[in-house]
Amino acid sequence: MTPSDEGPLSPATPPDRRGEVIAWVALALVLGFFYIGLRHFGPQRGEFALETWARAWNKESDFEHGWIFPFLLPGLLFWRRKEILAARGHGENLGLVPALFGALLFLLSYRTIQWRVAIIGLPFLLTGSVWYLWGRRAAWLLAFPFALIWLAIPVGFLQQATGGLQLIATKLAHLGSSLCGVETIVKGNTLILADGKGFDVDEGCSGIRSLWALMLIAAAWTYVARFPLWKKALLFLSAFPIAILGNALRLVSIFVIAKYSNVEFASSTWHDWSPLVFFYPFSLFLLLTVHSVLEGGLPWKKTARREIRRVVVTNHTSATSSTPDPRVP
Repeated sequence: MTPSDEGPLSPATPPDRRGEVIAWVALALVLGFFYIGLRHFGPQRGEFALETWARAWNKESDFEHGWIFPFLLPGLLFWRRKEILAARGHGENLGLVPALFGALLFLLSYRTIQWRVAIIGLPFLLTGSVWYLWGRRAAWLLAFPFALIWLAIPVGFLQQATGGLQLIATKLAHLGSSLCGVETIVKGNTLILADGKGFDVDEGCSGIRSLWALMLIAAAWTYVARFPLWKKALLFLSAFPIAILGNALRLVSIFVIAKYSNVEFASSTWHDWSPLVFFYPFSLFLLLTVHSVLEGGLPWKKTARREIRRVVVTNHTSATSSTPDPRVP
């Protein structure tokens, strides 16, 4: 029989993928209805869950950086899209356990009118659905980026933690300013220069915003890093001292500029723009430094030096052997 007699070639996509597509569309419609179609949260219960969540990303909650999350999560999924698609396998019914748990959390949020509980349940719903449709290997790859949703939820205890961070920031700024020749007097959360000008280290200057934002960035960084798990943990945990150090140096820069240049510029323009032009570049540089130490070199150079070795195994049959096999009659 010739190849043309065998009929059309089988499609590259397995036949059951059509059912998976239908299942994903159905899931998207269900989640869309509950999270962006069901108005039950916020003022007068007139907002859907995602709307209230986005409205909470504001200065009052020290969570203005939350707006980077809608771009960060799709970026991570796109970055590892080939691995995720290659990990697709047969679905497992065990994935229904986290999915149902996420659904129960949403029902609880509906009963208590607590939108945060609905958002907490979203990673369980997504990870469990992937597990049920694509298997545990794909679910494992997607569990971490889905869990980043929790780092984008403003919670009250963070604002309560600003008191301790204010004291740390004030003491570090006092020490750093003295090393730069700027004498200050500490009174609670206030630093007073020699000329009597005082600067309050308020909640915004405590570093809670920068710390939470850097934690989100560091978590995404660890996801794309090619590390063992313990190195990923070290890289993520390094965000805490880096954020505290970076914020302290930012405050020191404000006092140095106020002492040697212009007080008005230091307390207004530089105070407002220093997180963007000083803190984040400095902190990202330190994260890159920690990454390079853990990797043993700059990440892009280490990637370039990696070699892919292909081993070809061939089966050689000796054609020179003429010794007859005694088992053959």
